[in-house]
Amino acid sequence: MNKFQNKYRIPTARAQWHGYDGGIYFVTICTAERLHLFGEITDSQMLLSDVGRIAYDNFANVTVHYSYAEIPLFTIMPNHIHAIVIINGNGDNGRDAINRVSTTSTVPTVISRNPMIFKSLGTVIRGVKARISHAAHQNRISFAWQSRFHDRIIRNQEELNRIAEYIENNVAKWDKDEMNICNNNNR
Repeated sequence: MNKFQNKYRIPTARAQWHGYDGGIYFVTICTAERLHLFGEITDSQMLLSDVGRIAYDNFANVTVHYSYAEIPLFTIMPNHIHAIVIINGNGDNGRDAINRVSTTSTVPTVISRNPMIFKSLGTVIRGVKARISHAAHQNRISFAWQSRFHDRIIRNQEELNRIAEYIENNVAKWDKDEMNICNNNNR
């Protein structure tokens, strides 16, 4: 494992050939230890907790803070969130983002990749996670995220349709979901 400033450094899970400054992504973000912090599913309905409502508001209004980002579809589960995220970091409309995904690197220079200002998927997810954590702590709600997040670059319309169907049916299929590992621990 590599070290930076004499500390171990975990390599990135992101695709090295893609800049993440434009495209459509399927994102999954989990709570720490996959605890059921966002609410519970009862009778195939997701009943949001206080922090679940905070998460919902942040995902529904992502464009308020990130004009280059759009989340047209998401679902909040007891211990994770699935979302389709569109990033328009290059100044185009993003609707043709599927057609722009390529295997050639278009990563900008290191100077313009400041994580606080770079218009990218990581910037959006990091900011949303921070806003939800901050609001939870302001309201004295015990809450923590699993570090990192999982993403998949959506490459075509067929894949986008399949992922959208998965997201829309996720609550109804919770009993069979592999993320439902804490089902009996939090009741």
